[in-house]
Amino acid sequence: MRGLQSVETPVGVPADVVWDAYRGLELGRLVDQLLPDVIGKVEVVQGDGGVGTIVKLTFPAGTPGVGYLKEIFTKIDDDDRVKETEIIEGGYKDLGFDLFRCRLEIIEKDAESSIIRSTLEYEIDDTKPELASLVSTKQFEIMAETVGKYLADKKSIS
Repeated sequence: MRGLQSVETPVGVPADVVWDAYRGLELGRLVDQLLPDVIGKVEVVQGDGGVGTIVKLTFPAGTPGVGYLKEIFTKIDDDDRVKETEIIEGGYKDLGFDLFRCRLEIIEKDAESSIIRSTLEYEIDDTKPELASLVSTKQFEIMAETVGKYLADKKSIS
């Protein structure tokens, strides 16, 4: 069984600025700085932020389920501003998902604003349809809102 969930978060920052924050390792640094109690701690296991980079996300204490996940960057498209990652260990994988992919797209709205589209794509065994109810875009929406606000505040200071 395949599934897909997506959320679009408008931000008051140009697409190029958002992409600079989302494309490589900067997003992990921002999550560590801005959302450690909500999303967790991000550590680079291997790589420099390009395709093939592996990061480990350790969830905050009290988060239900598995305490961590590792994901690999599988696609970084600077022209279309698209980054894709797949969970390779822990997280949804340990809960029984065969595939769990995250696609982050930065869409230019106008010169001063953009949309962060977060899409979760997953595959689960047909005998475990209840797993689909565990998928949520909420953390991605919180991340997009928080990073967008941070970038907008940073832009207004400079």
